[in-house]
Amino acid sequence: MIPDLLILLVALGLLTLGAEMLVRGASRLATRFNISSFVIGVTVVGFGTSAPELAASLSAATTGHEGMAVGNVIGSNIMNIALVLGITALIAPIPVTSRAIWRETIFTIGVSFLPLLALANGGVLSRGLGIMFVIGLVGFLWWSFASSRSEGGLPIETEAKASSSPPENSRSIIFEVVLLVAGLALLVGSADQLVASATAVARFLGISEVVIGLTIVAGGTSAPELATSLIAVLRGKTDLGVGNILGSCVFNILGILGITAIVVPLRIPEEVFWFDLPVMIGVSVACFPILLSGHRINRFEGGLLTATFVLYTVLLFVGWPFPADRGTAVDSITPAVEPAPRIEGSSP
Repeated sequence: MIPDLLILLVALGLLTLGAEMLVRGASRLATRFNISSFVIGVTVVGFGTSAPELAASLSAATTGHEGMAVGNVIGSNIMNIALVLGITALIAPIPVTSRAIWRETIFTIGVSFLPLLALANGGVLSRGLGIMFVIGLVGFLWWSFASSRSEGGLPIETEAKASSSPPENSRSIIFEVVLLVAGLALLVGSADQLVASATAVARFLGISEVVIGLTIVAGGTSAPELATSLIAVLRGKTDLGVGNILGSCVFNILGILGITAIVVPLRIPEEVFWFDLPVMIGVSVACFPILLSGHRINRFEGGLLTATFVLYTVLLFVGWPFPADRGTAVDSITPAVEPAPRIEGSSP
């Protein structure tokens, strides 16, 4: 148990490091070739903070751990809004004035209902739905770009300009390519180790892979969003902090679930439809009235969001309304026991 837990923690750290290397390498290359700051922001920066979730979900789905893949996405969204946004507001009340943030809030609420479409397909998120999700993500990016042009740019553009300044002449393109490739390799390798160690931890604790995905895996892969949002708020860029959280939620549903379903159609466990998805939808919808109350997220509201996340996590491990093993821990990760050899002359 202890070695597996240590491997899991190390894998989470390497996953985050790989995402950081990927973002830095890609940002420098994009700047060298004069790609606009907006494109860098919504693609490289936006993808970079969600890269751990994508790597973990793809690795889990392609190795037969669909529950962990689904749990990672849903758990990450719950954590992004209830915990990351909650803690950020507790540290410093967040004034929200950008119209772009209002649009992202409405869009986040809308896409949170989309996984329910799998109910029409027997609970399976098919390749067709996955393609539809990815097309929706492309449409969202285009819509954000078109809207931002008429409003003087999105907050993410300002951050991209600050963080993607032209690289020094001494830094060669070869170094940037190596950084990008190394980050990608680190993402893939650490994601495999993360899934393997998380599965071993689930086996030891007797809980389902879905619960592990909703909690431990989601918590680790959401670390970049937490760090990015906290830094943004501490620097006074509150709109950027909120935008990063909401944008990541949209990317998680449309991008990560969509891409993963295209590679491997995902069967969403029945209990997820009854408990975890409603919680994700609920915390997403809660953003709207919060933003209406004085155009800010105050410490009290941040405390409510954080308390909601703590309560949800406790209920998962206590086993309400579904047992912590959810009836899948033994079936999905415990090796089948070979039948005992029959003794000659014994009755069948």
